[in-house]
Amino acid sequence: MNNHDEFLAAQKLIPGGVDSPVRAFGNVGGEPFMVDRGEGSYIYDVEGKKYLDFVQSWGPLIFGHADADIERAVVQTAKKGLSFGASSPLETQLASLVLKNFDFLDKIRFTSSGTEATMSAIRLARAFSGRDKILKFEGCYHGHSDSLLVKAGSGASTFGNASSAGVPQDVAKNTYLARYNDIQSVKDVLAQNDIGTIIIEPIAGNMGLVPADPEFLTELRALCDEKKIVLIIDEVMSGFRASELGSYGIYGVRGDLVTFGKVIGGGMSVAAFAGKREIMDMISPLGAVYQAGTLSGNPVAMAAGIASLSKIYASSDLYERLGELARRLTDGLCAIARHRGIALQTACVGSMFGYFFADEEVRDYDGALRADTARFAKFHGEMIKRGVFLAPSQFETGFICATMNETQIDFALNAADEAMAAL
Repeated sequence: MNNHDEFLAAQKLIPGGVDSPVRAFGNVGGEPFMVDRGEGSYIYDVEGKKYLDFVQSWGPLIFGHADADIERAVVQTAKKGLSFGASSPLETQLASLVLKNFDFLDKIRFTSSGTEATMSAIRLARAFSGRDKILKFEGCYHGHSDSLLVKAGSGASTFGNASSAGVPQDVAKNTYLARYNDIQSVKDVLAQNDIGTIIIEPIAGNMGLVPADPEFLTELRALCDEKKIVLIIDEVMSGFRASELGSYGIYGVRGDLVTFGKVIGGGMSVAAFAGKREIMDMISPLGAVYQAGTLSGNPVAMAAGIASLSKIYASSDLYERLGELARRLTDGLCAIARHRGIALQTACVGSMFGYFFADEEVRDYDGALRADTARFAKFHGEMIKRGVFLAPSQFETGFICATMNETQIDFALNAADEAMAAL
């Protein structure tokens, strides 16, 4: 087997050869390698080449690939059955773990993907507010449901599309846009439109890593309170990643609804939305808001999530260690760039990190779009050659996992020094 032939075979049967656009390396050029297996901090392609993996399945693998505890939980549960289409105590157990320290969230419902979670949360928010119009922020990505693919980030930006073909105008017209980290842009929209729901990534990870300003989030919460707008905090990526309490542990800003994903599945397809009792009780079978999923809460996925969150709660210094490694990486990248005379901006929040080849700090989507994507693409290719796998798009985020150490970070920095020299 080799990467080229495997990718050619995939292209014959799968559009673009991939099941998620960013995997096609469209933003960085060249052909993607094809993964055979993962182990700890590394993935191995079908040719046997090893890569230090800073993608970590786009975030869920906080304990790295093939973690023994999570793997054991999955295998033991799978022996009892893969799916029942009926409830099991594992759902309640994981629900308790997710909500454990969120005193403002009363109930939760599981889904199989972040897209399902945000789509369902918006439907619920619309029902609770009694208003159809929603507001999102340029560059924030909340999944690929129709109402949210309006100037989205992530994969949509990778291919240069502000939105997606096939989205009805009658749906898109109810979605309004504001500028990230710009509270005045929010006020301007609210002044002219009866908005019932606002959804935001508090730590934007799909236009590159762009954290929200604390004052911006605080003012946004106050605006929602004033105008009785349902605020959805999208923690699909940052939940249990940025901190044990996600963005709430950093900013202290509460959502009326919060979406979770990635880490709560431990590598399996699990996401969720949670909120106050009076909102969540509007969901069927208690209320009139319909939401369902045959594989939602399936036992194998629940077992993986329980194992992942249990390991998080059992560790007293996990996030401190991950944060130190992320800072070592981003500080090192900045030092190398200065030495090489290259403009580079970096950010890290907990175990999440990002970088832009840009002259000034990136605070919003327009700033991300001004970054030098050609230089990013060349840097990415040079790092791949040296056995370091970074997110294959300027508009994505990198992740540190618990199996990484200072030696591995220094290996990546040495590779980055050589890569920047080649730029």
